[in-house]
Amino acid sequence: IASIMNRVRDLRNKYRNEDNVTDELNCTKMSADTTDNSGTVNQIMMTTNNPEDWLCFLLKLEKKGIPQMDVSLLNRLIGRYSQAVTALPAEKHSQDENYARILVRFAELKVLQDPEEARDQFHLARLNCKKFAFVHVAFAQFELSQGNVKKCKHLLQKAVECSAVPLEMLETALQNFHLKKKQLLSEEEK
Repeated sequence: IASIMNRVRDLRNKYRNEDNVTDELNCTKMSADTTDNSGTVNQIMMTTNNPEDWLCFLLKLEKKGIPQMDVSLLNRLIGRYSQAVTALPAEKHSQDENYARILVRFAELKVLQDPEEARDQFHLARLNCKKFAFVHVAFAQFELSQGNVKKCKHLLQKAVECSAVPLEMLETALQNFHLKKKQLLSEEEK
């Protein structure tokens, strides 16, 4: 009986989650700007499936609240970012800045749930999108926030060595690191 009840609960949760997905898609479809034509998740996946459309959708979803304060929103965002990362092959999109932003933001959200998983996601972003300085700086900022000062410095130095751009961003982050600031880049510098 316990086994059957667990199965029923799993199925109920599964269908409840699918209903939430359908509600999100319908909400997105209704609130989408018709001149934009970026469409819903299904439209993104079935037609363009490009990082720009995914990022636009994800950022709109983020505006619905504050993930740090709303566990439900955080979980939904992590699920959607995970879906985007899975749908976008790294081999095809590693040179796309929007793809890099998706990977970094996914890692930043994972920090709120599980720092070790977040570290893995930052590492993945760094491996796949080496040319973008903001990817390296985000990973270094994470390590600094975890108290790993040597790792932070190492990541920034490696970013300079692999010629990530813009170089000015890396230089500013290194300068702030040497000044022992808690933030490698201020909002203005970002």
